[in-house]
Amino acid sequence: MKRMNKKGSVADLIFIGVVLLVFAVAVLIGFKITGMFNTQIQGMDIMPAEAKTASTSILGFYPSVIDNSFLLLAAGLAIVSLILASLVRVHPIFLALFVIAWIFSIYLGGVFSNIYQEMAANSALAAEAAQLTFTNFVMTYLPFFIGVVGILLMIVMYKLSNGGE
Repeated sequence: MKRMNKKGSVADLIFIGVVLLVFAVAVLIGFKITGMFNTQIQGMDIMPAEAKTASTSILGFYPSVIDNSFLLLAAGLAIVSLILASLVRVHPIFLALFVIAWIFSIYLGGVFSNIYQEMAANSALAAEAAQLTFTNFVMTYLPFFIGVVGILLMIVMYKLSNGGE
């Protein structure tokens, strides 16, 4: 029973990739939809000035607040994964399996990165994607990000197995 409660493994790398992909796609599509709503609201004469100002204000959150929160999400997921990995003791014999799974997770990170880049290159979403600088940066280098976090996970998990036993 105690074994099932352990967290902090290479599966966290795949989880990080999936969460970042879903969040990035949701932000990109949300930015496009909000921009279309803003265009419609700005074109309506019956809308009060407060509604037009609020709509423009919400649209302005995407390239600043929401884009910065994507970077915070990526860093936060990596830090939480490292903290959880520090709670796990793993025998060094499993290092070879970890490396194989780590390489697979880097490959999946490349697939996730390509999915986002194809969406961002689409002519309907390219203007919005160009404004999301942190999102584009993290998603472009997602395999590298997963690789670095994986190396840190490996160090934390396997270093602890030597120290406390």
